[in-house]
Amino acid sequence: MSKPQSVVAAGHTRTAEAAAEILADGGNAFDAAIAGVCMSFVAEAVFASPGGGGFLMARAAGQRAPKLFDFFVETPLKRRAVNDVSFFPINANFGPATQEFHIGLGSSATPGIAQGLFAMHEAYGRLPMKRLVEPAVRAANEGFPLSDFQAYLFTVVAPILQQSASARAIFAPGGTLLKGGDTFRNERLGETLSWLAEDGARLFVDGDIGQAIAAQSRDLGGHLTLDDLKRYEVCIRDPLLWRFGGAAVALNPPPSAGGALVAYGLSYLEAFAAAGQPIDARALAAAMIATNEVRGAHGNKLAAKLAAGALAADIAASVAAPPAYRGTTHISVIDSEGNAAAVSLSNGEGNGFIVGNHGFMLNNMLGEEDVVGGEPGAFHEGVRMSSMMAPTIILEPDGTVTAIGTGGSNRIRTAILQVAVNILVHRMDVEDAVNAPRLHVERCGTVSFEPGFTEEEGAALRALSENVKAWPELNLFFGGVHVARWHEKKGAQGAGDPRRQGVAKVA
Repeated sequence: MSKPQSVVAAGHTRTAEAAAEILADGGNAFDAAIAGVCMSFVAEAVFASPGGGGFLMARAAGQRAPKLFDFFVETPLKRRAVNDVSFFPINANFGPATQEFHIGLGSSATPGIAQGLFAMHEAYGRLPMKRLVEPAVRAANEGFPLSDFQAYLFTVVAPILQQSASARAIFAPGGTLLKGGDTFRNERLGETLSWLAEDGARLFVDGDIGQAIAAQSRDLGGHLTLDDLKRYEVCIRDPLLWRFGGAAVALNPPPSAGGALVAYGLSYLEAFAAAGQPIDARALAAAMIATNEVRGAHGNKLAAKLAAGALAADIAASVAAPPAYRGTTHISVIDSEGNAAAVSLSNGEGNGFIVGNHGFMLNNMLGEEDVVGGEPGAFHEGVRMSSMMAPTIILEPDGTVTAIGTGGSNRIRTAILQVAVNILVHRMDVEDAVNAPRLHVERCGTVSFEPGFTEEEGAALRALSENVKAWPELNLFFGGVHVARWHEKKGAQGAGDPRRQGVAKVA
């Protein structure tokens, strides 16, 4: 191949196109990832927002080990009096079932995305930030047809998008939620992104938007103050490096939980293979059950089961941090030089109220049941929240680089585990690896699986539990794994997960 290729995989056509546009203009993978993140605020508004948080796993070409940029949300420094807090439940409608979420200003944790974008740009960026926001600003101002999948998500979280007049003005102009094919635009968000590129992250700290966040929180029952915004810092961490099948797998380290749990699953499967057992659906289910047991034991069993018992302290750190499992999107980019970026983002579902006239909601991470237990204010103050998000980079001995990640709540770790196994063990190409059927075992014992497993595997999965759900087709329940895979001489592959209308572009 005369010219090395680049590849992008993301959860929306416009997100992938924004990243590809920047690559074509001479930007690197990190520039492209920033452009994709900004576009996700516009095109994937239920999953991503400047009011949330996330993680970047970054591997610069020639770098021995990746770096993890943690710009996830933090709990407020001080709880407000319960009677002064706006924190209330709504029901999201998934069709066959509903799920209760808590929203209101009292559900919002300290956001970190603005600081994260500029930390990424300072460390690895090539093009000016003003250029990187251009695709998102253009889309926000000009508008575009709303995709059917995003329109479906609007109906799922309709009580949030219709909670306030400011939210209705964006998502339900005229009083009715936008439908697939309707023109969606968010000019206020376009202005915010342009402003952010001019002023930098301080805009969200003590600048006008930071001031608006603090004022809204003060006036409408939130916990956040300017002190929370000023205290926030991006954490750059060494990844959790794990060996699997000869490859080095760089995972999200504590205080996040997802990476350590993926590492345990990989270790379990490697021991399974060493015993002469095939890594099939039964092995995957066994790994998930064992991982659930380890997680339930707060890591006490992990050291004894891993060949090198170095993760016990990591699991303990993950358990000590308050977890968050909310709506998530992911972007994977590898450029023609081999720079790789895997970025996972979340805004929860949003708190229901637009910040000032700035076109975005703050997150509702404090509305996570595992954090607040259904009671307002029941969180540990001033700590970085944990997450199942696990943006991952895999480095193989022949020089192949793979960037991978997914949304999917507590299915994130099992989705990544299965796609990684499909690539590294079963040697599938990335599209087949992503499209292959998935399963998931909950801590309560419920076994869920998609169609496509053999009759023997299906029977074995049904035998695992009295509570079994055989899904009739591939479903977003099992995540949205977006994969970019690259080799300098062999070229590039990409796959966007059809479960969440993912898109991949190779150039």
